[in-house]
Amino acid sequence: MLEPQTASGKALWHFTMSLDGFVAGPAHTMDWMAGLTSRPDLIEEYVATTGAVLGGRDGWDAYPEPGGIYGGAWKGPLFVLTHHPEDATPADGVTFLNCGPAEAVRIGLEAADGKNLEVFSPNIGRQLLGLGLIDEIDLHIAPVLLGDGIRLYDNPGGPPIRLRGVGEGDPFASVDVRFRPVR
Repeated sequence: MLEPQTASGKALWHFTMSLDGFVAGPAHTMDWMAGLTSRPDLIEEYVATTGAVLGGRDGWDAYPEPGGIYGGAWKGPLFVLTHHPEDATPADGVTFLNCGPAEAVRIGLEAADGKNLEVFSPNIGRQLLGLGLIDEIDLHIAPVLLGDGIRLYDNPGGPPIRLRGVGEGDPFASVDVRFRPVR
């Protein structure tokens, strides 16, 4: 059983991911998520515990709608980290940052005001993980194989990153999932 999310001022790398490790299809497509269900009250849990969101420019360019986070249920500061804020499409409630990822986390956590900063970018999350600035990785594994798209984590030639499970049981045990193809 997973522990409920808490608003404890952490940097939370959060995604729904396909079984083969993709968080978006090619060109950031998200249509593969249609029809997926989650445990009751999950969205409300994240709405209550999220104080700010940090995303990347590629994701922003694909989905420039700050009001769509958690189906529009979440309202708060959204930060987009980019090397070129001058040509980004502006929107109310969105701040474009041109700084290092560590500074972006500092700004985001300050804006989150004691709640969590959710990181919605594979690239930024990878960088923050390398800097030791990700407090937790929260994944929802979807029963779908995409085969192509944007991976949660790519680091060719880099060392493995060891993780510790949160919740009951052995924190170093593998997670067992079992699916059947839909026919």
